[in-house]
Amino acid sequence: MNTSKNLTKEPPRSPRSRLAGYALMARMIDKGRASIEGNAGEYHYACPLDQMLFEFKGVEAGEVKNLLGSGATDDEVAAWFNSHGTPKTSEEIEGWSTGVEGIHPYDNPEKKEWFAGECAKVNLKPEDSTLVDYLEADDVASFKS
Repeated sequence: MNTSKNLTKEPPRSPRSRLAGYALMARMIDKGRASIEGNAGEYHYACPLDQMLFEFKGVEAGEVKNLLGSGATDDEVAAWFNSHGTPKTSEEIEGWSTGVEGIHPYDNPEKKEWFAGECAKVNLKPEDSTLVDYLEADDVASFKS
């Protein structure tokens, strides 16, 4: 069964959609599968956001892509993450995921101008928005018919 999303027709899951407690994982899986299938559209597997997840767990993007290419289900990917790389407690996973969901690029002088410009495109106030808020709004804006 192919569970790959065609990201030229619909967005990946929200960065807030958690698998095994991990923020970003469901989205990364959608982008990885779409990349393998050749229908990732404007989305990029192993982008800086995906890399945050890989670095947190101490796994490599290529390893994960091979796993996705094998046809692994979401649950199998989550189980693989839990058994590979750097061991993490559920509390560490929860804390990391909550931290990721709270990233405010506007507060970072190196990202402030970029983030303000991106937020303007999707009618968000950058000073009140997280990176996840922006990604969700951008997904909606990208697939309005």
